[in-house]
Amino acid sequence: MSFQKRLSAGEFVVLAEMNTPKGVNISKMVLDSRRIKGRVDAVVVPDMDNGVMKMSALAGGVLMQQQGLEAIIHVYVRDRNSMALQGDLLAAHVLGIQNLVVVQGEDMSNGDHRDASPVNELDEPGLLQAIQTLQSGKDMAGFDLDGTPGFTTGCTMGSYKDEAGMTAAFDLVQQEIDAGAQFVISPPVFDVEVFAEFMTKARKLDVPIIPTVFLIKSVAIARYIAKSEPEARLSEDVIKRIRKASDRELEGLKIAGETVAALSKLSQGVKIQTLGWEHRLPQILDVAGL
Repeated sequence: MSFQKRLSAGEFVVLAEMNTPKGVNISKMVLDSRRIKGRVDAVVVPDMDNGVMKMSALAGGVLMQQQGLEAIIHVYVRDRNSMALQGDLLAAHVLGIQNLVVVQGEDMSNGDHRDASPVNELDEPGLLQAIQTLQSGKDMAGFDLDGTPGFTTGCTMGSYKDEAGMTAAFDLVQQEIDAGAQFVISPPVFDVEVFAEFMTKARKLDVPIIPTVFLIKSVAIARYIAKSEPEARLSEDVIKRIRKASDRELEGLKIAGETVAALSKLSQGVKIQTLGWEHRLPQILDVAGL
């Protein structure tokens, strides 16, 4: 059953994130995809996340399709003008990619091409409206298309530090839903109880919510998240659990798998983010019982 059909049927979906290489060596990406074939519903392919130049998500998505995995690709307004975005979207459909996530691109100043000029001709709601326009059979200039694409399109929700930030985040997501987003991917969950409270408010959005599960690879990473991103709610108890474990990497995998299992009772899916450790995805799924 396709990702879109599972969403529409209200079934739980499991997504794995896989980054494209910084180069043309696709062997790791292909090997990692084969390890999870039949165990996830789709693979999310970012497009130069964090402003780091890599092979495009369009190519990565096609690779996933070739391996028999359904692809969901990120689409940004940061790097392309409206004409290039429309051309890439039409190409994605023709190449068999029919799932998109409209994402807010990170600032170029944090990436590896700091002199590159961001475009940002559209904002995220504007891009979602452009996708809807293409699906209606016209381009943004009002000209008819010769063949109409079809997509299942989602958006992401940013993190927030306080009540005012949460209100702003919900307002933006609601704008994106009004513009055509059919599902929402939420930030990483480190405290399931906090996420359960979040869901009591998120249900009013009336679209599937898919939280992110982030693999904690080390105590250092856990402490960095806790210190620099207090809104993530990564507790000292979790840090102590990893620090005291005889195999800290394995403990991080267990925590990720347990989080996936817990979220299966609260949401309509999960996106598992491993940032280079995609070869460990099967272990996370084993712990989660998936």
